Amino acid sequence: MAIGIAANRLELLQIADAVAREKGIEKEIVIEAIEEAIQKAARTRYGAEHDIRVKIDPKTGEQSLKRVVTVVEDPDAAAGETIENEYAHQPLSDALKVDREAFVGKTYEEELPPFEFGRVQTQMARQVVTHKVREAERERQYEEYKDRVGEIVNGVVKRVEYGNVIVDLGRGEGIMRRDQSIPRENFNIGDRCRAYIYDVRRETKGPQIMLSRAHGGFMAKLFAQEVPEVYDAVIEIRAVARDPGSRAKMAVLSNDSSIDPVGACVGMRGSRVQAVVAELQGEKIDIIQWSPDEATFIVNALAPAEVTKVVMDEEDERVEVVVPDEQLSLAIGRRGQNVRLASQLSGWQIDIMTESQESERRQREFAERTALFQEALDVDEVIAQLLVTEGFATVEDIAYVEADEISAIEGFDEDTAEELQARAREFLEKEAAEYDAKRKALGVEDGVLDIEGVTLPMAVALGEGDIKTVEDFAGLIPDDLRGWFETKNGERVREPGVLESFNLSAEDAEALIMRARVIMGWVEAPPEPEIEPEAEDLDYAEDEAAEGEAVEGEAAEDHAVGQQAAGEDA
Repeated sequence: MAIGIAANRLELLQIADAVAREKGIEKEIVIEAIEEAIQKAARTRYGAEHDIRVKIDPKTGEQSLKRVVTVVEDPDAAAGETIENEYAHQPLSDALKVDREAFVGKTYEEELPPFEFGRVQTQMARQVVTHKVREAERERQYEEYKDRVGEIVNGVVKRVEYGNVIVDLGRGEGIMRRDQSIPRENFNIGDRCRAYIYDVRRETKGPQIMLSRAHGGFMAKLFAQEVPEVYDAVIEIRAVARDPGSRAKMAVLSNDSSIDPVGACVGMRGSRVQAVVAELQGEKIDIIQWSPDEATFIVNALAPAEVTKVVMDEEDERVEVVVPDEQLSLAIGRRGQNVRLASQLSGWQIDIMTESQESERRQREFAERTALFQEALDVDEVIAQLLVTEGFATVEDIAYVEADEISAIEGFDEDTAEELQARAREFLEKEAAEYDAKRKALGVEDGVLDIEGVTLPMAVALGEGDIKTVEDFAGLIPDDLRGWFETKNGERVREPGVLESFNLSAEDAEALIMRARVIMGWVEAPPEPEIEPEAEDLDYAEDEAAEGEAVEGEAAEDHAVGQQAAGEDA
């Protein structure tokens, strides 16, 4: 670079052109860098306080070196103001003495003679040009690769540092970190490498092109290269879950009912899937049919295990799956691999239990509810079991249900139903008194019960969680009430909420907290929604109005007839 600056005009342009081609940047950027280098060197020669500007003609290579003085406002002497840089700025009053057309912002240029570069100036110029060219090269790399996220690229391994692989992509360098490579896969300098661009970041040390062979998108793109139907979007890859180098699950959907998406991805005698498996170092791939029905999709995702029952909790996005006893190990997989991949694929937290475990749980719940009804209603085991069998789960269900729902049970009558409901209500009143006493003992203020939706059992649970005032309650967030999940040591762990046992939905928890905040005056109460009359109500109102008008019409007609008769009598 220093040679180019000191060279003649033709050589200067030739060097700028060669550097631009080598680095893949615009020639104008290199010329601007040389201009800045000469400008900086000139300031060391004539003084850093001077405003020196350099211009190189990109066609002829002609250089112009000028010192520029700019006209500025006169400083306020009374306020102690002065010209910041008298070498580069001139007060307006002084400029008007020699130029009647002077104005603030006008510039005067003075040609400076060329000078020879010394050792210091040459070194400084080299650093400036190198820095500018490197910045331009980095910007060019970022602009080129930022829109290529999601593509597969080929490159040559340039070096390996602490398990991280640096790949030469031709017009840039990519980095594949250790956790983004397939385990037990080793690369040496000079090896060909195919990888997936999952991120491009602009950083101070230059653009970071992040590569991966462990990303789910890498496998999806490989299938797009091997399966024409995927490339043409006839078959969609809806989800991918991978345990890199070991096993993967991929959900596919066909937009053409005549094409089997699983068979198309597998290929004739497995030719298509085997090509992908070979690239992924023998990773086993389960290709499953995607389904819009969540339960069906989860059953498919757990293949090859058979599923007999699925119970979904949409609030917490958890699903309970029941499998035959002999299928448990297959459903879970080695080190939990099968259920973990199925969970990643579906986005649901999957809990697996056997048929015998589910049967034991049902029996336990049946026994617990039977014992509860025996104690609360003071009835024998047979009656309690009858109530549980009919679907009653709590004492509240019995106390406040319509009496005929109880009397309709075989062997029960109206008197029995009334007696059971009376006992249930008496039990609940006694229980409420106990809860209230416990609530007071815990120091929970009465105002907490004024929050609409907060019950006595909730108030006791809040007190046990050291939430004793409306202000305490208003400062919570829904997760504090419902619980939340945290990742600890790579595992998803459930952290219990204060009202965990009450199974509040996210909306209910948020509503309770907002009511507390309204009571505290932190927020305004939301406006009551306007209730519009239903269509039936409107029709009824119109009919009523029509009937009213008809009656008034008849009355008026009768009145007119009466008046006429009176006139005739007269």
